[in-house]
Formats: sequence, structure tokens, C-alpha cells
Amino acid sequence: MLPRFKAPTLGLAVGIAMCAGICVGTSAYRTQAAHAPLLKSPGAYSFTLPTGASSDGSHRSEDGWVLSWSDEFNQQDGTAPDPSKWSFAEGVGNNGWGNNELEYYTKRPSNVVIQNGNLVITARRETYTDPSGITRNFTSARLKTQELFSQAYGRFEARIRIPTGPGLWPAFWLLGDNIKAVGWPSCGEIDIMENKGKELSTVHGTIHGPGYSAAKGISSAYMIPGGRGFADDFHVFAVEWEPKVIRFYVDSDLYATRTPEDLPAGTQWVYDHPFFILLNFAVGGKWPGPPDAATSFPSSMLVDYVRVYQRSNTQSVSNSGR
Repeated sequence: MLPRFKAPTLGLAVGIAMCAGICVGTSAYRTQAAHAPLLKSPGAYSFTLPTGASSDGSHRSEDGWVLSWSDEFNQQDGTAPDPSKWSFAEGVGNNGWGNNELEYYTKRPSNVVIQNGNLVITARRETYTDPSGITRNFTSARLKTQELFSQAYGRFEARIRIPTGPGLWPAFWLLGDNIKAVGWPSCGEIDIMENKGKELSTVHGTIHGPGYSAAKGISSAYMIPGGRGFADDFHVFAVEWEPKVIRFYVDSDLYATRTPEDLPAGTQWVYDHPFFILLNFAVGGKWPGPPDAATSFPSSMLVDYVRVYQRSNTQSVSNSGR
């Protein structure tokens, strides 16, 4: 997540699916109201695959998508994420990652581990001091595929169970892989899902680029009907990104579509090159505000899988770390 101030909600979609509706949001972090990390036993949660998806995620042929990259997190319990697919962003970044976030990101097993077929990212309230003397009162983790995998266009999806609680900020998002050359926001950012932990039933989806970043990011919110919360179960958060269009989904519900026509006059559509993936779970910051007495720690974000698809005639994929 790059500098993010309290972003305005430009659209609110209350989706009602034929059987049950579900809602989506922007890239950030989100926590869980449990007193300990939620761990999923195999088969404990049921899920209906979106139309065109195979049971093993190998293809979505009915929709014209072919799997190009994935992580199912099926490693041995207690191990770290696959280093051929993920690296870590550690520390506090620049001014709390540009957002006044309160956490220190580590790669310790207490903050990020594989358990029961899930990637478990856990935010903890603890006093942590790094070797340089930087001290924070919260820890968590931030993973990225930068310089390991990036892709231009495709369907990017993750099945996630997010936590809840004031001051928690879970996120699943993308950054342009030219960020080192051009900086942010010129590289572009696509926030597939982010959540303010105090908003139990709402997630946000946002794009950021030059002239429409931070508080000016172009955002939509999606709310689950019926008083349910996103922490109650796993949901699939996705974008389908093609030239000149980005579509945002929660489960099978399309809730926002972005095109160059949505941009402010005189600004540039910067979604025409490869982007890499990020998963993180922040604590505090300008957007969600600080945690309070109602926020339970430790709190965990569970990721069942991350899958990336491309059209069968698309070749804009980079596995530079392999």
C-alpha cells in the first residue's frame, strides 16, 4: 500500500446475488475480531466456484481464462510462504508506509505462516524493537511477488477470510512493476480488496494513478446485505483487467467497472504494463484510524489461495525470479 489518505467512496453498490449477496473493497488490510488466529481445517468451509472455474483452479475455460500463476498454500504446517513466489517487505517504510501505519512488518512465523492450507498473516499487539532501534507496538506482515512474478492483464483473484476490528486494515492489491523507475503513483495501483476493520460488511476497490491517487483515488464500495460480515467466511476478491477496462468482483458479483472515461480530465490511464501482487495486514493509519479497546489481538487474515489467469492469446507474463 502506498500513501493512502481517507479515500472518498465514489460509488456504493449493494449487491444481492440470486441466493446471497456479497460485497467488495479496496486494497488495504483488514483484521479479525478473534482472540487468536483463525485456522481452517480442510473441508471446514464450503464454497461454490465461480462460473467457469475448475475445482483445482487450472482453468476458467467457459470465461476464456487460462491459469498462468497460483499459490494454493498447501505446504507443510508451520512453514514460511514459498520463497520462489513471495518476498517480504519488512520494517515501517517511509512514515508508516506513507499512511502513518502503526505496525512493524516482519517475516517471523508468529506474523506469517502456512497453516491448514492457508497463508495466515497475524497482527499482534506487542512491543517490538528491530536491530536499528526502531520500536513499534504492533507487528504484522506484508508479502509481495515483486521481481518474482508480474503480469499485464488477466484475472487476479484470492480467496480470503478477513478479520474485523477498529484500526485493522487488510489488503489484496497490485502495483506496477516499473515502480522503481517511475515511482508511485505513476506506476499505477489496483486495490482489489481493502477493508476498514470497523466496517464489518463493506470492502473497497480502488485505482490510483498520476492525478488520482491517495484521497483522490477512484473507488467503489460493496456491502454484504442481510447484516452479515466479511469476517464470517471466506470470499473470493478479484479483478478482471483487460486493455482499457478493469472490473471488480466479490465472489460472482461484479460491482464496479473502471475505464479511461472515469479518470479526471487531463490524467493518464497507466494500466498497460505488468503489475505484481501484494498481500498485507496493516494496523492503524490515516484511512482506518487507530485500534481501540474493542480491537482484539492477535488478529489474522487467512488466504486460501491466490490465482492469476490470462486470456489464451495473451503473453504478457513475467516470472523473473524463476
